[in-house]
Amino acid sequence: MKKFMSEFKEFISRGSVMDLAVGMIIGAAFTAIVTSLVDDIIMPIISLASGGIDVSQMGIHLAGGGVIAIGNFVGAIINFIIIAFVIFCIVKALNKAQSMVKKPEPEAAPVTKICPFCKSDDVSIDATRCPHCTSELK
Repeated sequence: MKKFMSEFKEFISRGSVMDLAVGMIIGAAFTAIVTSLVDDIIMPIISLASGGIDVSQMGIHLAGGGVIAIGNFVGAIINFIIIAFVIFCIVKALNKAQSMVKKPEPEAAPVTKICPFCKSDDVSIDATRCPHCTSELK
């Protein structure tokens, strides 16, 4: 049990878990803001544009008292589209920022070598004989 608890403590104290927790909390708060934006601003504008029809209250009344709440569904779709758009913009900005960070370029393969006999340093890497002293190269 001690080993399990120590592993759990190590898991919880890792930075990625804390980042995930913070992200979830901020995401929940952001969702509440977007829901308010849709319910309190966008849906009334849609109602005004549609001639005063309250879209959020639209629904299909079923026999037996049930209601298919189409207006709530439309609001949820608008919420999703706004949140997906904002997440897309954030991911796009993060990808651009990561691509702007300079990555070290790999060293280019050598194109010349030094002749071990005459010490000329401009011998082609593919040469089997030195062009200066005509020694055979490995």
